[in-house]
Amino acid sequence: MIIRDNMMLPTIPTPDELLDKGFRRGKKAADLRRGEKMPKHLKGKRIEETRVITACQVIKDKLKMILDRTPEIEELPEFYQDYIDITVGVDDFKQALGALNWAFGIITQLEKEYGAKIRKAPSEKAAGLRKQAYGRISSVVHKIEKDLDFLDFAKQSLRNMPTVDFDAISIVIAGFPNVGKSTLLTHITDAEPQVANYPFTTKGIQIGHFEKRWTHYQIIDTPGLLDRPIGDMNDIELNAMVALEHLADAILFIFDSSETCGYALENQYNLLEEIQNIFDAPIIYLFNKMDIADYDGARHDYIQEYIDKTENPLLISAAEGEGLEEIIKLIQQVEKRERVEEAEDEYEDDENYFDLT
Repeated sequence: MIIRDNMMLPTIPTPDELLDKGFRRGKKAADLRRGEKMPKHLKGKRIEETRVITACQVIKDKLKMILDRTPEIEELPEFYQDYIDITVGVDDFKQALGALNWAFGIITQLEKEYGAKIRKAPSEKAAGLRKQAYGRISSVVHKIEKDLDFLDFAKQSLRNMPTVDFDAISIVIAGFPNVGKSTLLTHITDAEPQVANYPFTTKGIQIGHFEKRWTHYQIIDTPGLLDRPIGDMNDIELNAMVALEHLADAILFIFDSSETCGYALENQYNLLEEIQNIFDAPIIYLFNKMDIADYDGARHDYIQEYIDKTENPLLISAAEGEGLEEIIKLIQQVEKRERVEEAEDEYEDDENYFDLT
């Protein structure tokens, strides 16, 4: 199952754009009626009734299109639910959609109310009633201005939400910033993430793919994590945790043996321990940048201490392409994990449980 264009919201208009479109279309529809033959005392009323009904229908159609093209968040995979919650806030998102639904209902009522009033009123009062209707329509649309603004913000924020293949075997790369995650991704998949020698180059989740023996593998590069509690993490780091939580069939944890990333091996190992405590996915341990780690001499024992703390680690140099075949062989041993939803109350007292809901 591949989820594509999950939150590709339509263009969100401003209140003035929405009203201008509705009123212009109303005027055009009314102008067409001016050429019709009918009694004079009816013609004025029909023209003003047409303006009101057409304006309401155009505005309602735009609101309905936004509502219809926005997926039900509860129907999305949990990865996307948490991703949206971190990025824009699920409650705020639902509130904005609820406001548009409210406006749709009120404008429907105004359409019926003023259509009937104009039909029953004397011809000379029709224009006044139409102006009154337009005033109330304008008031309703301007009341949802902040909600339209929020949905436009959500559209921009979610446009780069990753496309995930939930049937593929998913390997999530984790580690501190600038340890070589993106470099590794470019060498073993078809992805082309931005790579540079400074922290937090990866601002979002990057996904690459490759196939071996008719099996599809999905490698997910996460933003760099820091050695700190979940509650202190920023949105970039939390999105990495969401990927680990919902997507990882296995985790590729990368150490920077050279410490040129700016973080000591002790801190990197602390992060590994936290990930091991929170997630139960199998972990493949990689010690990267061995070509510049000065593994001989005084640093040998220091680096070896952390190598010995991990099970079957690989010593690699992603930038030089060393150790890549061994990594791919280990990835081919990973099996798809069956995820069973756990009852939330089971984890109520577990401080280490990762919960974004």
